[in-house]
Amino acid sequence: MPIEIKELIIKVTVNDPNQTNASAEKKSGEKAEEIMRACIEQVLEIQNRKKER
Repeated sequence: MPIEIKELIIKVTVNDPNQTNASAEKKSGEKAEEIMRACIEQVLEIQNRKKER
């Protein structure tokens, strides 16, 4: 009998600025801008998927 997962909750806490995979050469402004671009792309993709339904 298969198991169906109806809800999955994932919690993440990021507090340690020393643990990063990012390049040390990038400035903090560039990092923030890159993160914003990625977030906007993901939001637009979600909206497009909802419109297709």
